[in-house]
Amino acid sequence: MSFEAKRCGVQFSPPALVVIYEDKETKHVRKRIIPVRNFSKYSDYGMAAEKLKNHPRHRDYLEAVPQSQLEKLHLILRDHMEGLSLERSLASFRLDPDEDLNKLDDDGLARKKGQMDELFERNRRCKDDPDFVYDVERDFGKTAQGKCSWDEESDDGF
Repeated sequence: MSFEAKRCGVQFSPPALVVIYEDKETKHVRKRIIPVRNFSKYSDYGMAAEKLKNHPRHRDYLEAVPQSQLEKLHLILRDHMEGLSLERSLASFRLDPDEDLNKLDDDGLARKKGQMDELFERNRRCKDDPDFVYDVERDFGKTAQGKCSWDEESDDGF
């Protein structure tokens, strides 16, 4: 059978993934609730997502769902088990340029780095891309540079 996943979500009680899919043969849209078993707040979300994607019972439904999306859904489940609200868990997926990454724990830092890598890959232009332009020159407006006190002090020795 061939299925096309349309939407994925999370159900907190009991912990489960919800997949809205379309059966390509009958064109019916259906909902499947996939229980997440043996998953705790100490579980590895990457391993759990991989096991679920390769599970023989759910493999056909999750074939078109990217591994990163399944990991993100498992991460939301784990955050909920740790007591974080849904809003706070979703906010951890947003990139804030003013956020100090030195204050994050290892898991949070790995999450942010993964998001930055994903954003970089989306925006990267290769030679094979149709809109690739070699040697792009851009003129950035020059800002007026003022004198600093340390500039004046360093002139004495030179």
